[in-house]
Amino acid sequence: MSDPKTTRAAVAQLYNTYPFPPDPLSDDVPPGHNWRWHWSSAYSFCLGQKPDRQDIRILDAGCGTGSGTDYLIHLNPEAEIVAIDLSEKALDVARERCRRSGVLENRSKSVNFIKLNLEDAEELPGQFDLINCVGVLHHLPDPLKGIKAISTKLAPGGLLHIFVYAELGRWEISLMQRAISLLQGEKRGDYRDGVQVGRQLFDSLPENNRIVKREKERWALENQRDASFADMYVHPQEIDYNIETLFELIEASGLEFVGFSNPGYWKLERLIGKYPQLMERAKDLSEKERYRLIELLDPDISHYEFFLGRSPLPKADWSRDDKILAAIPERNPCLSGWPSRNIFNQEYQLTSLSEAEFQFLKKCDLGRSVKDILTEVSLDLAGVRSLHSKHLVMLAPG
Repeated sequence: MSDPKTTRAAVAQLYNTYPFPPDPLSDDVPPGHNWRWHWSSAYSFCLGQKPDRQDIRILDAGCGTGSGTDYLIHLNPEAEIVAIDLSEKALDVARERCRRSGVLENRSKSVNFIKLNLEDAEELPGQFDLINCVGVLHHLPDPLKGIKAISTKLAPGGLLHIFVYAELGRWEISLMQRAISLLQGEKRGDYRDGVQVGRQLFDSLPENNRIVKREKERWALENQRDASFADMYVHPQEIDYNIETLFELIEASGLEFVGFSNPGYWKLERLIGKYPQLMERAKDLSEKERYRLIELLDPDISHYEFFLGRSPLPKADWSRDDKILAAIPERNPCLSGWPSRNIFNQEYQLTSLSEAEFQFLKKCDLGRSVKDILTEVSLDLAGVRSLHSKHLVMLAPG
């Protein structure tokens, strides 16, 4: 499908048939958090310090049925938020989701849902401090045009959060997509028929079939819903990336690559650290070559999630003792299980605190400096830096 207008119409038809994501509506605020959608947590992760203001503008570029928008509204109560999508049916669900959850109540800043193609984002007035674009660019007829469009709307010092598919971890999905398309023939574009064909194929194939095994291991739970199955297997437009093509996309944005939001995956040491001589061989590789080596050696990756930014990006340096002593610490709001010495960090990973760390975190929301707090707890600066590196505490310049 080469004509962009035809492609967009086909994608809109899919999401009008199966609004996505099919998360159930709730009469309560969204549970837990996603730190990537929390302005302070995301800013601290990217730049090492807490942002100096909360009254920002956020764009949810391709909001679908509003599951992410619901979190963006809930986690950023002082922000003005605009959510766009090409599917009117999905937008209807998004509006209802956010109305029912109660996140729209008692807000001083506006929330607007607008039917708009992502490539036309330049039509939106003003710029945005945080742009969220999850699961959208890879479904555009021209992702380069799409990323350029939203990049123009990013304010200086702003962050753009992106999620796109990775080809290596979606190899079996790609095979099933092509098989369904072949069997549909002239009925391509009938998404309910495509779901039926796909369901029958999975039911027909032997249990030890590689595509079936992958589905059961990774996707079966979410794909019980037809909307999820359709989005994965009968989508009319999908582009999967590898590191090389991903960075072509990033370069087209004209923005700075800040980093992946799952940095643990991108540590080469976890794969070849057993042999120092291999690490020595890898030291002269470029950053992109190291990333490529990692995904080749661990090809389960099904998507890339990362941040871009527009300069100036004030990245904090806490290596000087006087600077960190003067800093004002704040406990990361995206922690679960607090107050306890056993908490879940912003990635919902169990983290055990020493008694000194626990006592330090207890005093972090009083507007006092690191220096003042350290006079009352038995923690040193190395311990403070460790809490900061683990994203358990955010620091603001004092």
